[in-house]
Amino acid sequence: MTPYVPEEFTAGERAILRRYVTNLDLPVFALVNLPEVVKGALFARYSRSAKSLRRLFLDEFVGELDVSGDRTIDATVGLERAENLYERVFVEYGDDSVAQLGGVHLACEQASNVLTKVLERGRLMSYLEQSTRYIAYDQRLANGHYRYHRPSEILESGLGARYVGEMDRMFDTYGALLARLVSWLGARYPRDPGDSDFVHRQAVRAKALDAARGLLPAASLSNVGIYGDGQSYEALLLRMAAHPLPEVRAYAAMMLDELRKVIPSFLQRVDLPERGGEWSAYLAATREDTAKIVARLWPETATARGPGAREATAGRGPEVALVDFDPAGEDKVLAAICFASQRIGEDEAIARVRQLGEADRRSLMDAYVGERKNRRHRPGRAFERTDYRFEVVTDYGAFRDLQRHRILTIEWQPLSTDLGYDVPELVVEAGEAGAFAEAMERSHALHEDLAAQFPAEAQYAVALAYRMRYVMQMNAREAMHLIELRSGTQGHPAYRRVAQEMHRLIDETARHHQIARAMVHVDHSPAELARLDAERRAAARRARAGAVDAGSSS
Repeated sequence: MTPYVPEEFTAGERAILRRYVTNLDLPVFALVNLPEVVKGALFARYSRSAKSLRRLFLDEFVGELDVSGDRTIDATVGLERAENLYERVFVEYGDDSVAQLGGVHLACEQASNVLTKVLERGRLMSYLEQSTRYIAYDQRLANGHYRYHRPSEILESGLGARYVGEMDRMFDTYGALLARLVSWLGARYPRDPGDSDFVHRQAVRAKALDAARGLLPAASLSNVGIYGDGQSYEALLLRMAAHPLPEVRAYAAMMLDELRKVIPSFLQRVDLPERGGEWSAYLAATREDTAKIVARLWPETATARGPGAREATAGRGPEVALVDFDPAGEDKVLAAICFASQRIGEDEAIARVRQLGEADRRSLMDAYVGERKNRRHRPGRAFERTDYRFEVVTDYGAFRDLQRHRILTIEWQPLSTDLGYDVPELVVEAGEAGAFAEAMERSHALHEDLAAQFPAEAQYAVALAYRMRYVMQMNAREAMHLIELRSGTQGHPAYRRVAQEMHRLIDETARHHQIARAMVHVDHSPAELARLDAERRAAARRARAGAVDAGSSS
């Protein structure tokens, strides 16, 4: 069983919760008997609150709902009939698509940041994760422990006391540095007379959290809300069952138990030895066999150690490199634009496009893209005709944000301290680089000592400021979405740089000038208090909502 600190609820709270969650004392549970809009709103609030989902529901939602009619609701009503129908369709005809029609909202709480990346890998699921950008991690759990995963296999070894001691010191440093950064930033960016104390305080705190989050280890705990259909959950659970980390496998078992309380028929195959068992074994075997072959072919790349804890800016390669693209990609996009309006084949369409002058090419692209008044106005699937493969080296914190773009293809290398770490400019300017570097040294030393005995678990010790290498491959349509979204001024500086550089490479290296020009909402401007405009807009919305409420009650 993975370590979990349960919450305490009053008898009245437990009576309410029993109607809407599948258990009261485990970190994994499903939501039932609630309108879809309430489930969605709960998960949306989840990402920016330090509270658990059950506590959020009790404190902020149940008072707005009429729950009097739910006292006798049974979540299994009608389940037997649905199971019988599923058996006939799925077992007799093998129609997997039936499992795409039943969805579940599932909460996974007190999950390490390593586990969250496993949970969020599936393309066809929706996720909201508790954010290190909005929530301070200096708060402790109910048992007085800092919020990090404590693997029993490490705690029961000779490294257990060392692991706890070093992790506690990293969280001590985080809390102290966060407080100093908030104070320093408040003095550096005085409140604008037009802003409320609350708006200014929130913007300053967000910038401090952005700078301090690199001190947190990958063991830091988070809450994740997941929505998916039965088929997606099946694929996720099979991958998790094959994972080398005990934490991941333990959560897979709990998730299966809770999901079977809601959609049991859709998950019958997961733990059958001849079905899901063989599938998970296949995934584990191919992963291990591939690693062995690579280690035999190129042992120096499999075992080479990098610069370790040093900052490692000297001689460092580019943060973003465009490693593969189609030089003729823009021609192919323009031909795809014309395809639905012509009665000719693809080859002829491309040949005709190549004969166009620059003015006609621009006119054709402008007509297809149109006037994009905001970044959500995106052109159609012709932009999926070409793609780009980027190799990216960023700190783990930025990777966490970029990894959630699941429509693209993303692969990453094991988390380690080999590539050194990034010190945020703000930390240097505030005179806190020494404390930051000391925490990085502690993270590196613990990772190295754990790696020999616990190679998979060693990544828990790696601070989010350490760099990792990954590739992101995406078509031009997804590139437009990612680059415009992640380059916004309210984004974290680490992934803003990545998005901005991707845009430049598409324009200057791929020379896809028309595609790059269509990305009109890419933001290359600098940002000081990145969240200030967002906080101002939120305050304005609250003010408008208050005015509406006052008007309706008068």
